[in-house]
Amino acid sequence: MTPYKDLSVEELTTLKSELEKRFDEIKAQNLKLDMSRGKPSKAQLDLSMGMMDVLNSDTDLVCEEGVDCRNYGVLDGIREAKQLLADMTEVPIDNIVIFGNSSLNVMYDTIARSMTHGVMGSTPWCKLDKVKFLCPVPGYDRHFAITEHFGIEMINVPMTDEGPDMDMVEELVSSDEAIKGIWCVPKYSNPQGITYSDRTVQRFARLKPAAKDFRIYWDNAYGIHHLYEDKQDHLIEILMECKKEGNPDMVYKFCSTSKISFPGSGVAAIAASTANLADIRKQMSIQTIGHDKLNQLRHARFYKDIHGMVEHMKKHADILRPKFEAVLDVMERELGGLEIGNWIRPRGGYFISFDALEGCAKAIVAKTKEAGVVMTGAGATFPYGKDPKDSNIRIAPSFPTPEELSKAADVFVLSVKLVSIDKILKEKTA
Repeated sequence: MTPYKDLSVEELTTLKSELEKRFDEIKAQNLKLDMSRGKPSKAQLDLSMGMMDVLNSDTDLVCEEGVDCRNYGVLDGIREAKQLLADMTEVPIDNIVIFGNSSLNVMYDTIARSMTHGVMGSTPWCKLDKVKFLCPVPGYDRHFAITEHFGIEMINVPMTDEGPDMDMVEELVSSDEAIKGIWCVPKYSNPQGITYSDRTVQRFARLKPAAKDFRIYWDNAYGIHHLYEDKQDHLIEILMECKKEGNPDMVYKFCSTSKISFPGSGVAAIAASTANLADIRKQMSIQTIGHDKLNQLRHARFYKDIHGMVEHMKKHADILRPKFEAVLDVMERELGGLEIGNWIRPRGGYFISFDALEGCAKAIVAKTKEAGVVMTGAGATFPYGKDPKDSNIRIAPSFPTPEELSKAADVFVLSVKLVSIDKILKEKTA
């Protein structure tokens, strides 16, 4: 296909008129489609319904430690749940603490604790003049919302195809004591689906932060969320790398079963060094007598072990894969060669990231909404909701059916074309 920028004003004007007719026809269908958030579909939620039958009034509810899971006790998680999530997170069982139902909650809690009580004896962040965080972009909007909520200054770090720009990370972290952390989604990143290279992880482990209380917030949300059995990304384990480099305390690793079992009713955990976990347990012992052990037991008995969980995730992949391919196939067929956008074909995770022509993302999202398709707000993948180039759009294919996705993708590519033509025409006639 001829790139739009190589078409004449007359050709673009004619094309725009044809596309507007098609857009009006779709608009008349009164579609109501949602590609805004990475929610599992009903078919995915149905995969875990057997978990509802694992425990009943006749079940033995005593865990491996001999504690009755209906009662108080076991502050940091029952052993069988710790083993399951430790294996999922690729860490030793002694390096994990089980929390409640949400890893986002654990991340919020970790920032809040650092603000009020500091990190392992360091000055509480609330007593400092300035606290900063590095934010690889595009990234996860809810990460940025946490740091913004606490008044922490966020600094954009561009993503490369190997992960964050490590030259920039190394320079900033080593030279500014106010930088206390960096947000990371290291495998099948949100939204691009990029997995950090071995070299990137090793450079993270070798960081020399100016702040002794600097921590890497390693949100391994999609560690086992592959789309393909024969094409899977591999991520080396950060805790072990940090330990090898003499920086055992530098990382917090977060995980949950939210997109494995039931979002909102899963099990979340943090993995970290012995010293970090001692600090965390001290605060936990004031905050709670223990999280939901019955839910931990339910998960452990349903999956049995990591092999059961991996097999379960293959069923998720079978549902998700055709959805991703439905969207990507439409994009490649309709936009390939036009030079009005770029995207990555991910091997896992929950999102497709699209980069439109500069200055077009907001207009594209508004255009899709006009035709009944809701997308994630343009700018959401950047701190403060401000994409400097106004180009990144996050697509979430998980919730709609494949048929709905094909329609939504048609609306999306049509919107991309119309908005791009307007931009190119404006430039050509200026």
